[in-house]
Amino acid sequence: MQILVTGVSGYLGAELVAPLRAAGHELRGFARDPSRVRAELPVIAGDALTGEGLDEALDGVDVAYFLIHSMEGAPAGFEERELRIATIFAEAARRAQVRRVVYLGGLVPPSDSSRHLASRLAVEELLLARFPEAVALRASVVVGARSRSFRFLVRLLERVPVTPLPSWRSHRTQPIDERDIVAMLVAAATTPHADGGGVSLDATGPDVVTYAGFIERIRDAMLIGRPALPLPLRATPIAAPVAAAIAGEDVGLIAPLMEGLGEDLLPRPDHDAASRLGVRTHRLDRAIERALRLWEAEERLAAR
Repeated sequence: MQILVTGVSGYLGAELVAPLRAAGHELRGFARDPSRVRAELPVIAGDALTGEGLDEALDGVDVAYFLIHSMEGAPAGFEERELRIATIFAEAARRAQVRRVVYLGGLVPPSDSSRHLASRLAVEELLLARFPEAVALRASVVVGARSRSFRFLVRLLERVPVTPLPSWRSHRTQPIDERDIVAMLVAAATTPHADGGGVSLDATGPDVVTYAGFIERIRDAMLIGRPALPLPLRATPIAAPVAAAIAGEDVGLIAPLMEGLGEDLLPRPDHDAASRLGVRTHRLDRAIERALRLWEAEERLAAR
């Protein structure tokens, strides 16, 4: 099949290229700045916000991966921006008669407390409504050497002698190994489960952990002693700029991510992507060890 990977200059977009090619697909990428694309494939330059380049990129495509998010650079209005980008993409994909769109969003909390997860859900609903064979995957933290959410936690542990844990420390989630989410995304291109209508699946690893427990596992794998400091308040408006500065990250990304920690982020019953897509998942400790090992192959971690 002819496949388009949008967001190919990003983390998971780049990781998809090799396994999709190994599965026998013909690939094309779409990026605002092709010079930032690490993977080897033809890339169409364009702008998803204006639609520039999308018609050319989608021409002749059977399956398109929509991996575009835009929290950074628009912290006060990223929800409207993301929905607008998704609408423009969907219109172009329908003009090109794209058969299937594959989207990666986030696990949805019980309430509407998280702006960025509500935005992910709105985009998912739009794509499922527009494309009868669409596949949407919802994931929590991806554990990988280039995953920005995982790197954020590692940098905090590395650079702060005491780990502050606001009230969201007791909430639970199910992180997923980088290898497993990539395998699920690849399988989503051809899964027969969406042939009779779009499908939304939860892409999670096998281990349920609290956020405090997740951080402890990373700390133990790094072989460092970092005492935890429980805080009585959630304190995201105060904590996010400080944490982003310490980790060297964009507060426009970190603040919405921290908002999403206010509740459990767990999969829905009967929406398990691993079983539906035939992917065996790795345990969390193995995922953390592998991510740290690959990270250190390129850059030494001072605390490890």
